[in-house]
Amino acid sequence: MTSPNEKTKALLASLWERNKPILLERLAVLNQAATADPLPPELKAEAASVAHKLAGTLGMFGHMAATRLAQELEATLEAETPDRTRLSKLATELRRNLPQL
Repeated sequence: MTSPNEKTKALLASLWERNKPILLERLAVLNQAATADPLPPELKAEAASVAHKLAGTLGMFGHMAATRLAQELEATLEAETPDRTRLSKLATELRRNLPQL
């Protein structure tokens, strides 16, 4: 018989697989923002929103290091003039923390 913990893990794995395309799209937006020169205000706002959504989603799946990186990305993007080097570094680090994508 399957334990409740195993059932929960299986459900989370299934949800992760189902959400992969959305997660990949959101990572692509962050990468686009990190490499845009100049960073258009619309892309900056979209990327900040995406980073916020990623932080919540990744936290739900237990990816706490990636959640913190997404939060840092959001904060960086909300600055009047985001630090471009920091954006790029954080976007790359976030992707590295999610090798299963």
